[in-house]
Amino acid sequence: MSESLLIKDGTPALGGAGLTGPNLCRGISRMFARNGIWCLAEMPLKGGRRADLMGIDAKGRVTIVEIKVSRADLLGDAKWPDYLDHCDRFYWAVSPEIDRAPLDSEAFRPDCCGIIVADAYDAEIVRPAPTHPLAAARRKVEVESLARTAMRRMTVAADSECAPWGGGE
Repeated sequence: MSESLLIKDGTPALGGAGLTGPNLCRGISRMFARNGIWCLAEMPLKGGRRADLMGIDAKGRVTIVEIKVSRADLLGDAKWPDYLDHCDRFYWAVSPEIDRAPLDSEAFRPDCCGIIVADAYDAEIVRPAPTHPLAAARRKVEVESLARTAMRRMTVAADSECAPWGGGE
């Protein structure tokens, strides 16, 4: 595990107060960027769902990450299987403090879900997600949606007057 995630005796480097969803998102995004996967946080999906983090690699493979900052949040999530139809790979991301044992149970489908442990500065894949390729037509829809959302966010960040237009994110 990376130095930023644990100190030498195995104690988490950050206390629970600093391990918010946005902080974990930053650590995961940094790890993905080093590996050529570029992501967006809070990516809207068809059907009204919103992926915590959605990214695409150089080969066009789509990855979704569901971030959990507490055991209750992890155990109470019943909507996550809906995300599997929108990606080639799915990961659970948790802070070092969270007991990962439930993620090995059949309810969390370890056959199709990877695990990432993250903090605000970095992340590590502790169980790779198997690839379940999207159909070509579905991949096209997901990649175009990701691109349009990213471009809209960049445009609005550069010119807030554009915010009212094209809000179909």
